[in-house]
Amino acid sequence: MMIANGQKPLHPVSLRRGLYLILTAPRDGYETLCRWAVEAGLPAVQLRYKGRDEREHLALAHALRRITKGSGTRFIVNDRPDIALVSQADGLHLGQNDLPAMEARRLIGSAMLLGLSTHNLQQVAAANDVPVDYIGFGPLFATNSKQQPDPVTGPDALKVVLAISRHPVVAIGGLDTALIRRLQPRPHNAAVIRAVSDAPDSLAAMREIHAACL
Repeated sequence: MMIANGQKPLHPVSLRRGLYLILTAPRDGYETLCRWAVEAGLPAVQLRYKGRDEREHLALAHALRRITKGSGTRFIVNDRPDIALVSQADGLHLGQNDLPAMEARRLIGSAMLLGLSTHNLQQVAAANDVPVDYIGFGPLFATNSKQQPDPVTGPDALKVVLAISRHPVVAIGGLDTALIRRLQPRPHNAAVIRAVSDAPDSLAAMREIHAACL
């Protein structure tokens, strides 16, 4: 990662390659899926809570922090720097309509990972000049994880992103094992929700998709 003035990164990138698991109301429960993610050796678990109960949100963050603490699985909070800070998460992930990355970095400090979602080449280029540790890019394929999803980029756009991004890239949007294996070159990570949470055996799905990412 390079920041706008050309200085060295604030801290070494510590997000390993592989499956970036996003948890959003999973069938088997947040804590169970998180335990399985640690067991499967995944590089990251993101808490993507879309409910309205702030106490439940914070309680979930504390629970996932306890499960991941001391493991190789980074715990990342989606959207909410306050929840990330209070729960002592490993990272914060922002969308394009969230707090600007530069302001978020000032708030969370230098030790926490910071990710940013991007959905087109202009946003990827703009992300090159902000102090983030990785970017998400997509959706590569159609997804129903959002009520109003961004336009599908297609996998060919990912090739351009990998060539121009100064940051590691997490591919997002409608991915499963077969689609991940088709991505050439491979992104640093692939993010999934339902390919794991809706699978008959979520732990087996984690392991299979993680292997496909490497």
